[in-house]
Amino acid sequence: MTPDLTSAARDEIAQRFISALPYAKALGLTLVRLGDGMAEILMPWNVQLVGDPETGVIHGGAVFALMDTCAGTAVMSHASAPRRTATLDLRIDYMRAAMPDRVITARAECYHITRTVAFVRATATDGDDRPIATATGAFMIEPAP
Repeated sequence: MTPDLTSAARDEIAQRFISALPYAKALGLTLVRLGDGMAEILMPWNVQLVGDPETGVIHGGAVFALMDTCAGTAVMSHASAPRRTATLDLRIDYMRAAMPDRVITARAECYHITRTVAFVRATATDGDDRPIATATGAFMIEPAP
């Protein structure tokens, strides 16, 4: 049986999930939108995250962490209300470098969920119509009792 989550309950679950991750705070991640199996998280440009000092481009590892967190948040907000999640597989295709001094936004959707595995798609952008990166992933879930 699938529990019916209210919007407020989903928001609380997602906020608890993100606030429990010290690296999310270090990256400045901010949850800006949440729905049933969907999440949107922002990561501000920060000189401490730059991977190339000459260009000011954010390191790909920070983009990866943003997308992984956003995808996990989308899973946690799914109507089936999983209690825990862990990344099993996350494939990211980097399309281009993020522009310096721009906020990076990740959007993820949990498009299919089984009893123990959730499947997610995500995209990262920096205000341009062209994506920085796209991702597909599988996440282990611990179902609600």
